[in-house]
Amino acid sequence: MCSHPTMFRRLSSRASQGIVAFFSPVNAKEDFNHPSAPAVPGSRNKLMKSDGYQDSQHYTLYVNPIILFGSFLCFVAIAFYAGFVVRIFMFSNSATQLNGSFPQHLSVAEDLSVKQLPPPTVIPGKDVPPTTYTFKHFPVEGSRTSHDLHLDRSSDDLDDEQERVDVYASASTEDVSEDSEDSSDDSSDDSSDDDEETNNDLVEGLHLPAGQHLLVDIKNVDPIFLNSEERLAEAMIQLVDESKLTLLSYHCHGLVPVGVSCAGVLLESHVAFHTWPTDGVIAMDLFTCGSGKLIPTLPSIQQLFGVKAAGEDADDPMMLWSHKLRGFREGFVPGYSFDLNPLDSDLGAEILGSHDVDIKNPIVSASETDYQTVDIYEILDPASRKLSDYYKSLENDGSYESLHPEFYAPDLILLLDGRIQSSLYGDAPYHESIVHPAMITHPNPKRVAVIGGGEGATVREILKHSTLEKVVMIEIDEGVVNLSTKYLPGWQDCSSIAHHDGCAEWCFDDERADLRVEDALAYFNDNFGSSSRFKSSAEHEAQFDVVIMDCLDPNDDHPFAKVLYTDDGYISSLYGALTDDGILVVQVGEAAGIDDAADENGSFENRSTMIKMLDAIGFKSIHIYEESHCQFDAPWTTLIAFKDVETRKRWYRSPAAVELDLSRRILPTKDGKTSLRYFDGATMKSYQMPARAFEDQYCHQQDKPEECADKVRFGGDDKVSVSSAYNPLFERRFADAKPKQVSVSVL
Repeated sequence: MCSHPTMFRRLSSRASQGIVAFFSPVNAKEDFNHPSAPAVPGSRNKLMKSDGYQDSQHYTLYVNPIILFGSFLCFVAIAFYAGFVVRIFMFSNSATQLNGSFPQHLSVAEDLSVKQLPPPTVIPGKDVPPTTYTFKHFPVEGSRTSHDLHLDRSSDDLDDEQERVDVYASASTEDVSEDSEDSSDDSSDDSSDDDEETNNDLVEGLHLPAGQHLLVDIKNVDPIFLNSEERLAEAMIQLVDESKLTLLSYHCHGLVPVGVSCAGVLLESHVAFHTWPTDGVIAMDLFTCGSGKLIPTLPSIQQLFGVKAAGEDADDPMMLWSHKLRGFREGFVPGYSFDLNPLDSDLGAEILGSHDVDIKNPIVSASETDYQTVDIYEILDPASRKLSDYYKSLENDGSYESLHPEFYAPDLILLLDGRIQSSLYGDAPYHESIVHPAMITHPNPKRVAVIGGGEGATVREILKHSTLEKVVMIEIDEGVVNLSTKYLPGWQDCSSIAHHDGCAEWCFDDERADLRVEDALAYFNDNFGSSSRFKSSAEHEAQFDVVIMDCLDPNDDHPFAKVLYTDDGYISSLYGALTDDGILVVQVGEAAGIDDAADENGSFENRSTMIKMLDAIGFKSIHIYEESHCQFDAPWTTLIAFKDVETRKRWYRSPAAVELDLSRRILPTKDGKTSLRYFDGATMKSYQMPARAFEDQYCHQQDKPEECADKVRFGGDDKVSVSSAYNPLFERRFADAKPKQVSVSVL
């Protein structure tokens, strides 16, 4: 009977009226006479007639709204409880997994306990100006603890540190669902201006719209340390103290299930970090707008936050970092020039600002000599060498890497005033290219002078020539020489030729080497300038066959650089210092591009001025060549000026003739091999012809030379003299002719 279709239609009709039903046996007659049933005349008879319905016992569904609502509440309660149990199980499982990486004697639960964090401190004697403090907490699930600590500037009568924290710091675990907002005054009426020096530094930093930003990532760190708010806070406070900064307040959250995020407000700006204990990683950033330097803080960061995990198999922590200058300086600091700030030069852009190098170790950081700032960095760039290959080269396993460790070692880069001077892997291409082309071109170079070259590598290459009797290096900065001797020994290593008479393993110990620590301008002006004619013959310095100027770049925004390339008296003295067949060599910076403006209208105005002065002073031929393997950002150029045309002819000898000359002159190693690592006859061939870019740039001059006209060609009847000793357009066409005797024809 319960399955009768008509009966279900009746029950559905009643259910549609909002009635909760129970099946119970009742009399059909009672059912249709039920008070709640609507009176439908004749309905019972029609039903009985049409469906053959018989008056008998059946089940009817009664509806009760109260019971339905109660059932709904029961289901909700069951679902909530089940979800809660699952959530607890998931967090417990995560904590269990983390415990697997922790030492057995220390569990996550133990580390999650509420601890009293240390308060910020201030350097004794440092005045902290008034500040205000505003905070707001947001209800966020996933934070297990929260701490606020503030700088205590109360009376010194409060000797007990804990009491000072209770009075002036909020360091309690908070309900993460609490939403509060407050503002308090962190100022102190005791601040004074007694320490004028500190206050001046502070004011200068705070009012300059600029700063320094240090980003640090460390992996393979102890997970217990990374999950401890107390230990992390202590490390942060110690770092701030060692950096001579002022921590006004800091805020830390312990995260669920693990991890810590902290942010500290510095008087100078901020420090913040986040940890991933299960991965052993911490990411940190430190920003300051004060006058202090941030690079020296790196060893402290490594020591304080690079905590090695327990266990013999644990890897050593590895740190990646980058440093950037932020904000604006030019226009806000009177007389500021980015060229005079090492951090705004190559050092900042190419070394400190790169975050993806595997090794970036400051061997010498911002060492101040009497004349300049010296930096030496050890760099391993994954774009050129793999860290895994370097580690393998350190093993004694017979692998190719271990048999040839010199191919996988990190690069060493020397910077002076932030400008890259030379590098381990660019050493041979740069120093051999600046020395040997001129030395092998001169028929018999006996006396050579070097201006600059404090790292010693230029002298090292000159000493390889058997014709040499004396090389005089004039370097004003003895500090560069000493730092290079200590940290860049390979630049002054002459051990490959030390077996020859008079030679030594240390280049400056060679009998032929003469180091003069003095001003090169004064040296040449006194000995070969206009005033030198008043000296007696005994006081006169002998002339040189080759003079090599290896110092500042011509485009450096430095007063001394301008003098080196544009001072008429100094350049005249260089001419006077050379023998009749002498050769002058000058490194003149980055190579020209085909779309570059003429030097006189661009960044290399000093280079243009020097070329014109060399031409005017009497050099018969001036040539520029470039080398692209010096490990600089662009190919590097060298200027060579010949005092005699006949000497210049030797510049264009064949590679075979150059090789023959090298075999006769270059001192061999102990096993009879050449001591040159880069330069040879074929390399010399590549230097003989200037690049097309120099021809184009030469024709970009405002007063365009006549030979650059569209309808001018060499040869013919109508002749126009080429008056300049420097003419790359002519040289690319008639390299073996005499520049001042050639003519061009106009169509």
